[in-house]
Amino acid sequence: MEETDFAAHLTAVMTGSALTMLIGVGHRTGLFAAAAGGPATSAGLAARAGLEERYVREWLGAMVTGGIFTYDDGEYAFPPSHAKFLLGETASNLMPSLLTLSAFTGILPELERAFAEGGGVPRSAYGPHLEALGAKTGDSWKHIYREHLVDGFFGAVPGLTERLAAGVRVLDLGCGTGNAIAVAAEAFPASRFTGVDINPGVVGQARENTAHLPNAEFAVGDAAELAGEFDVITAFDAVHDQDRPDVVLRRIRGALAPDGLFFMVDTNFSADVARNVGHPLAALCYSISLMYCTTTSLAEGGAALGAMWGTEKARELLADAGFRHVEVLGSPRPQNCVYACRP
Repeated sequence: MEETDFAAHLTAVMTGSALTMLIGVGHRTGLFAAAAGGPATSAGLAARAGLEERYVREWLGAMVTGGIFTYDDGEYAFPPSHAKFLLGETASNLMPSLLTLSAFTGILPELERAFAEGGGVPRSAYGPHLEALGAKTGDSWKHIYREHLVDGFFGAVPGLTERLAAGVRVLDLGCGTGNAIAVAAEAFPASRFTGVDINPGVVGQARENTAHLPNAEFAVGDAAELAGEFDVITAFDAVHDQDRPDVVLRRIRGALAPDGLFFMVDTNFSADVARNVGHPLAALCYSISLMYCTTTSLAEGGAALGAMWGTEKARELLADAGFRHVEVLGSPRPQNCVYACRP
């Protein structure tokens, strides 16, 4: 890349970072919701949102020149084709991811200390920063599950939805607040769903979220100490975050019925950085991996696979755990793939 091109590239990076911060401002102050009501002058939008016009005007300048709003004859507009990516209870809404990414900047001093001294940033350190910026890490996946879990993710594995409809014992590993089980238990009432997570707080939320579903239950537990027998075990974007993924995968293999299926959704990248060059989501996923996945594992003395562990490493660990039949299938999201793993 030529010097002038690289300078332009860096300028674009800085612009994106600044706009990400201002998008968060727009969310928390209600400006995006107010702007969805139709075109307005800066004074009109400020009145609509109950804010100071001078601040709103400068914010709107950034939104217009940043390609998020349009401007015509003194009025600012938030096109519906743009609004769907920043508002609404849909999988298209990127706001939860943008807020989470902004919140990660709060742990940077601890991350930089770990660069020099080793160790990592514990998961507990993230909570205050997420709360301060109104970020909830499970929100983006919640919408994705609602729209894509049954037909998109489960539908990628031939025969799986039919099996779930007939009734099987399902375990969701690293269930979080139970968003996947909430969708699956309602879609497949004949199956029994059990969620396990090491965090008591999110397990409590999961129970509240699924209190109306008689075929859903949750328990606090460590994936490395998994026991019982299940027909289907699922893990959504969770295995690479485990401190001992090799142990967890062996436990999963041991907990599967003889004809069972381990259904793993994880990142769809290569372990070789050279093969990820040019992928439009690679730099973002490496960044998130460093700021969360890798350092939280190192904080616990874990393997620190990171989100970019790659399909090659995943296949290797799955084979070592005793899965002789592994298919890697496409998913509704380009950054994820589905592993259908059988003994």
